[in-house]
Amino acid sequence: MVPTALGALLALLPLASTLQSPGTQHGGRVLEPSEPALRRLAHHLLAHYQKGTRPVRDWRTTTNVAIDLMVYAILSVDEKNQVLTTYVWYRQHWTDEFLKWDPARFDNLTQISLPVESIWVPDILINEFVDVGKSPHVPYVYVSHHGEVQNLKPIQVMTACSLDIYNFPFDVQNCSLTFTSWLHHIRDINLSLWRQPELVKFDRSVFMNQGEWELLYVLSRFQEFSVKSSDSYAEMKFYVVIRRRPLFYTVSLLLPSIFLMVMDIVGFYLPPHSGERVSFKITLLLGYSVFLIIVSDTLPATAVGTPLIGIYFVVCMALLVISLTETILIVRLVHKQDLQPHVPEWVKHLLLEKATILLCIRDRKKFSQGRTQSSDTSRQVENNDSTAKPTPYVCEDLRECGAAGGTRSALAFAGRMDGSAALQEVLRETTAIRQLLEKREEFRDVAREWLQVGYVLDILLFRVYLAAVLAYSITLGTLWSVWRDA
Repeated sequence: MVPTALGALLALLPLASTLQSPGTQHGGRVLEPSEPALRRLAHHLLAHYQKGTRPVRDWRTTTNVAIDLMVYAILSVDEKNQVLTTYVWYRQHWTDEFLKWDPARFDNLTQISLPVESIWVPDILINEFVDVGKSPHVPYVYVSHHGEVQNLKPIQVMTACSLDIYNFPFDVQNCSLTFTSWLHHIRDINLSLWRQPELVKFDRSVFMNQGEWELLYVLSRFQEFSVKSSDSYAEMKFYVVIRRRPLFYTVSLLLPSIFLMVMDIVGFYLPPHSGERVSFKITLLLGYSVFLIIVSDTLPATAVGTPLIGIYFVVCMALLVISLTETILIVRLVHKQDLQPHVPEWVKHLLLEKATILLCIRDRKKFSQGRTQSSDTSRQVENNDSTAKPTPYVCEDLRECGAAGGTRSALAFAGRMDGSAALQEVLRETTAIRQLLEKREEFRDVAREWLQVGYVLDILLFRVYLAAVLAYSITLGTLWSVWRDA
């Protein structure tokens, strides 16, 4: 009897040791005591997990999803298609009531990584998405023993953005990234900000600051919206404010244009009566046209509007055309004066008297001296002609005249007739020469008057042109300085 009882007791010892071991029976199989805590915890969490429903025990409970955003790089800004491509670090966390455990039962394990395909994930999307970027796939999420799930992943975001290029290359762009649940309304999924808005605004810790665009700040704002009086949806907006670095465009676009305009102003100091000024300004105009063809691909092109720098180039081209037209007008005045009439008196009064005083021309006395010299020259020519006329022969001795009168009367009469014909011919030639000289002197007077008018008009138009260029440059410089410092 005793041996039988002892044998039965020995047979029950292995069963008792099995019941006292740390291993437990879960899901139809017995876990060995030597199985790692991570495997036991993953099996414990995912064995009966249903990822198709929202992870709350009471359906009235709202799932609060906290999100965060850090801008890593600005990849491209497509002004023509109005698309902004950025690379951001996106973070979100929420509480899953079915992913909680007691760390004491699993070797004090408080955090575990689980496959993202095995659990419920909120359907948070970006409303401005226009294309799927080349974002790396992160297959895991972190889960803490309190049920808090952290989903951290980098995203290449290609979003639609209303780009304003009027201030190019000193433009500042403000593009929004709107995160919202595409299906669940605010009673099911609510959004909040992971960090404080001040920390998000000036966070440049991961931003690559060596590209064309500079990150100024990131603003965040929560709001609710509804579509056609339906249930409200929660959305979190992030406003990414970036500014273009203008140094490259200033050196390659603005400075060459400014240099050409300065050379056009310097070209006014060439003498107006020489033909070199016209050829010089035509060369400048052709050079500026080639410059615009070269830089046309650099300027942003949109169907909405034209940047101010494009208007600046067009106005500069118009100023060069106006300068060439003014030069052609002045050259026309100071050349081929033989076909022109005398300068009208009102033109002399306005340009040679009033304009010289208004323009503060120092050598304006030579204009009046030039007008008086022409009249003095004509009077001098008339005096020379009068002194050159022949005088009749007068006898100084009466006896000589009387003695010679009888014998030379016939010869004198014949010689007087021949001399009179020759003298008339000489007088006609002299008169023709005098008229030719007077006509030439008159042409010279007309040419001198038109040359004086051309010089005064050239100075007047040059100062008007210079004032227009300076006013235009100061206005653009002030606008661009304000935009750059904004």
